[in-house]
Amino acid sequence: MAQLATLLSRAQNGLDADLVTVEVHLAPGLPGLNIVGLPEAAVREAKDRVKAAIATCGYRFPVQRITCNLAPADLPKDGTRFDLAIALGILAASEQIPLQRLDGVEVLGELSLSGDVRTVPGTLPAALKSAQAGRALLVPAANTGEACLAPGARILAARHLGALCADLHAGALTPVRSAPQPQTAEPELDLADVRGQAQARRALEIAAAGGHSLLLVGPPGAGKSMLARRLPGILPPLTGDEALEVAAVASIGRGGFDARDWGRRPFRAPHHSCSGVALVGGGSSPRPGEITLAHHGVLFLDELTEFERRSLEVLREPLESGQITVSRAARQVDFPARFQLVAAMNPCPCGWLGDVSGKCRCTPDQVLRYRAKVSGPLLDRIDLQIFVPRVAAETLRGDAAPAESSAAVRARVVQARALQHQRQHTTNAALHGRALETHARPAAEAENLLQSALARHLLTARSYHRCLRVARTLADLEGAQDIGAAHAAEALRYRELDRSPQ
Repeated sequence: MAQLATLLSRAQNGLDADLVTVEVHLAPGLPGLNIVGLPEAAVREAKDRVKAAIATCGYRFPVQRITCNLAPADLPKDGTRFDLAIALGILAASEQIPLQRLDGVEVLGELSLSGDVRTVPGTLPAALKSAQAGRALLVPAANTGEACLAPGARILAARHLGALCADLHAGALTPVRSAPQPQTAEPELDLADVRGQAQARRALEIAAAGGHSLLLVGPPGAGKSMLARRLPGILPPLTGDEALEVAAVASIGRGGFDARDWGRRPFRAPHHSCSGVALVGGGSSPRPGEITLAHHGVLFLDELTEFERRSLEVLREPLESGQITVSRAARQVDFPARFQLVAAMNPCPCGWLGDVSGKCRCTPDQVLRYRAKVSGPLLDRIDLQIFVPRVAAETLRGDAAPAESSAAVRARVVQARALQHQRQHTTNAALHGRALETHARPAAEAENLLQSALARHLLTARSYHRCLRVARTLADLEGAQDIGAAHAAEALRYRELDRSPQ
């Protein structure tokens, strides 16, 4: 007589975790296990892992024709997350464990040949969906810290298939108590370590206060990377919803999410050899790229001109929209990408253009060809563009006056952000259309200054609006209600690459 067992699981589809029904059917016929429902290679290989794990744990693998259907059949299934559900379905269908103990429980987990339950990616999005559906979620024990971050989730832990089956017989599946969310540690990199560079520090504060993108141009050793790596330390703390989004994105990434990083803004610094797919995400089963892994954090592109131009061009759309849509033949996935771009580059091929040492021998044509590696449309989308000169020797002396700390700068940034959210419920960098006209309307003198720059072709229409956003941030840092001429003039000063290279 045919026997049937049905369990619930979750498939990873971008940041979504779609419900999957795991149906296991036992019938007379040629022995074997067949998995259907658009399984990819890792899912098809589950039959070997499941068979070995069941035998190792001392249970009987049915000598029957076994069909495992992963429904809905038109949703592609990938990864190893269905191993545990398939194994439990086979044991329940062959009446070796009580199926009723798994009512209202969704199951995730990879099996080793010895029966150990290994971690799987995407546990947090699955926990969020399970909590919304009012069901418990059975996950590997190593994933419980991450899964417990989901509000209202009821999490069950599995370490070993044999121990889990024994608990099912005893009816002793106990929910894991939600661990308290760890406190975010103070950033290790402090802005006080940066000596000199007053203008660059000012630009970094403006970028943090308004959520603006920033380009640092300067000779080798000027401190561009040092400045960029200290930006997360002066950004405001993440809200609860933002921290949950960051954790969910990290959960589906290759490394998974470490609960100790709760509330910490991500900082991503990909090597300049990375491809466009590595930046925006992709693959046959779309995975998040660097811009998504930097969501609500910082994406730092060092040696900007060494990146392939095609790779950089893919940043143009997400810089404007804050999201990226990855389309493939099998599916289309939307990933969030509201990141803060910080880039660094040399001013010329040798790196010493404008330095007081006079080392540079690059011709104007060489400088133009070098800078042309970064397209004008992409530069136009970067709000702040400044030159970072080499630090004077006397500034580096041990007896020099200490620089301002990250904590002091962050206090001003938090105050400016509070004004923005009170006024418009978003950062100044995200103002568009009518909201920009309403909240960033300059005074007459400031408007004349910006219009003059636009008329002299120093600005495009896009860079004009970006100057308005920066000027609005400058006014917020001062607590000013209106954008004055001084704010507009300083905003124009941060468009240095719009000028001649020599």
